Amino acid sequence: MERKISILGSTGSIGQQTLNVAKNLGEKVKVYGLAAKSNVDLIELQAIETGAEIVCLFDEKAAKELKKRHPMWNVVTGMSGLCEVASYHAVDTVIAATVGSLAILPVMEAIKAKKMIGLANKEILVAAGHFITKLAKEMNVTLFPIDSEHSAIFQCLLGEDKESVSKVVLTASGGPFLHFSEEQLKHVTAKDSANHPTWSMGSKVSIDCSTLMNKGFEVIEAKWLFDLPLEKIDVVIHPQSLVHSFIEFIDGSMKAQINVPNMELPIQYALTYPKREKRGTLPFDFYKNNKFEFFTPDRKKFRCLDLAYESLRVGGSLPCVLNAGNEVLVERFCRGEVSWMGIAEKLEILLGRHNALYDLSVDTLLEVDREARLEAKRL
Repeated sequence: MERKISILGSTGSIGQQTLNVAKNLGEKVKVYGLAAKSNVDLIELQAIETGAEIVCLFDEKAAKELKKRHPMWNVVTGMSGLCEVASYHAVDTVIAATVGSLAILPVMEAIKAKKMIGLANKEILVAAGHFITKLAKEMNVTLFPIDSEHSAIFQCLLGEDKESVSKVVLTASGGPFLHFSEEQLKHVTAKDSANHPTWSMGSKVSIDCSTLMNKGFEVIEAKWLFDLPLEKIDVVIHPQSLVHSFIEFIDGSMKAQINVPNMELPIQYALTYPKREKRGTLPFDFYKNNKFEFFTPDRKKFRCLDLAYESLRVGGSLPCVLNAGNEVLVERFCRGEVSWMGIAEKLEILLGRHNALYDLSVDTLLEVDREARLEAKRL
C-alpha cells in the first residue's frame, strides 16, 4: 500500500529526515504536499525532487519568490496555505513536523478531512490536546506518535490491556547541562544549549531539551496520546538514549523499546505501520552499547519539568500558557535578553498570574495563546 503524505515543516530536521525515509521506502511513500516557514531554496529543491503538487511557504514574501521562480506551481501561503496542504485531497497522511503551536489549526483541518496524523510536534497536544484528541476520536482518525519516546510507548502497548499498565516511564538524556552546577547554569548560552549529547535537532527543541521542558511537554503529550492519568507518567534520566521509554505492568514485568538514537526509525514506523520495513542499519551491538544508566531528574536545577507537571495537574488553559510563554522566552534567550535560568523563573511568574479557564473553545484557546505571548515578552 502506498502512503500519500504532506509534510508540515519539511525544511526542518524532522521534515528532512521524513523525506529521506520516504525516498528510501521508494514506491511505498509518495509526497504530495510540502510546507515550511520561509526557506525558499530548500523547499524548491524538495519540491523538484518529490514532484509535490502543492507547496506552502508561510511567509508571504518567500511564497511570492517561489511562485516567481515557478509560475506553474501550486504555491500557497499563510495559515490558509498550511490548512490547504494539510487537507489536500490526494493525501492520506499528514506529518506534523513544525515547531511550536502554529500547526494547531492545520492539523485540525487534516483531522476533519480524515487524514492520519504523524505527530512530531509536541506543542500541538500541549496547547490543544483536549481539542485535537476529541476531534480525532469523533472523526475516527489515528494520531500516530513520531517522537522516539512516544513511538516507544506505542510499540510497547501493542497487544497489551491498558488497564494492566502500572506506569509509563519516559526517558530523557538529561541534555548538555546534566552535570552542571547551579553556578555554571547561570552563564550558559544558546550556543551551549545546542550541543545535545545524543541527538541532532533544531535550536528550539535543543534548548527545550537542555531545560527538560521538552520532557515536560512529552509528559503532557503522553497524557493525551494514551489517555493516561498524570500519576502513571514518570520521567527518568538515561544519558545513553538507548532505551527510548518503557512500561511497567501491574504484575511487575516491564517492556522497553531499544535502538541506537536515530529519528528515522520512528518516522519509518509511522509511515509503514502496521508493517515493519527493512532499513539499511547494522544490528544493535550490545557489546558496544553496554552501558544503561538511569537517574532521577534534578527538579531544582531543571524547574521546567515540574512546571509542566503542574500545568497538566491544573489543566484547562494553563498548558497553553506554558507552551506559548516558553516559545517566547526561548526566543528571548536566543537573543540574549533572558538567561537560561530565567526561562523557568519567568515561566513560573507567567503561570502564577494566569487564572485557568476550563470552558474553552478553540478561538478562546488561541486568544489565551496570544495573550500569554504578549505577557511573556513583557516579563
